[in-house]
Amino acid sequence: MDESHAPDHQNEGKTMKNLGYYNGVIDQIDAMRIPMNDRSNYFGDGIYEVCLVANGVIFALEDHLNRFYDNLDKVQIHFTYSKQALKALLQDMVERVEGTSLSLYWQVSRGTAKRSHVFPDPSVNANLMIMVDQLNLPRKDMLYKLITLPDIRFLRCDIKSLNLLPNVLASQAAKEAGCDEAVLHRNGIVSECAHSNLFYLKDQVLYTAPLNHLILPGITRARLIACAKRLGIAVVEAPFTLEELKQADEVIVTSTTKQCVRAFELDKEAIALRDPVTFTALQDAFFHEFEEETKQ
Repeated sequence: MDESHAPDHQNEGKTMKNLGYYNGVIDQIDAMRIPMNDRSNYFGDGIYEVCLVANGVIFALEDHLNRFYDNLDKVQIHFTYSKQALKALLQDMVERVEGTSLSLYWQVSRGTAKRSHVFPDPSVNANLMIMVDQLNLPRKDMLYKLITLPDIRFLRCDIKSLNLLPNVLASQAAKEAGCDEAVLHRNGIVSECAHSNLFYLKDQVLYTAPLNHLILPGITRARLIACAKRLGIAVVEAPFTLEELKQADEVIVTSTTKQCVRAFELDKEAIALRDPVTFTALQDAFFHEFEEETKQ
């Protein structure tokens, strides 16, 4: 572990309602400060992850760590922490915060340096930021309203980077329309949602877009596919259209913080809700996996 990133333990032994970490400094989130020249501030030059925590256990942490380090490689950020060192630090932060359910966020930026589009000198260390906060676990009975929007994001959506302005604009548009998520498409071909992956059920077959540079390889996405295969539900990973989505028996939105949610409206028109047996089997299988992995 890089000594410059080692925690100062100023709050060791205390439990907090939320907690932030930045290169070894630990305090409540609102008290934390980040240098103006951190490249996350003016370029979004970094990678992030979000996990759910239940009963002090970080769900699917190994999956998130693997994607995180893979993404660091893709954008050429040199990060000195090993997976085991980062894992230990994340667990330490979680244990300092009160609550049976928490959100865990962390990001690494390319470092602190004078603003320049090119990478800083290799001697500049990457910056590590962590936030732990209380969060209610998602309910299984949630129902989503969706809108459709053109996908205007850049062409490396497989990278979980800090550059999220198009996602922010789409999420705001959804909110202003009284909806919960925005379904993004490129010329009528669905990619994913503003901050979620998307599935649909038709004739008891589970469909989702294939992994490529246009969608994020979601952790919950992968877990739901695995659940479907264990249940004997056929899975098709292939491009699909907005029209196919409208004709689906069920529409399913997946993400780390919302897990597995059913949708019932698209662009103010009723959709789906026609195969509750298959959907419930899938959702129950996923939630059972979550509960098993996070039980004390």
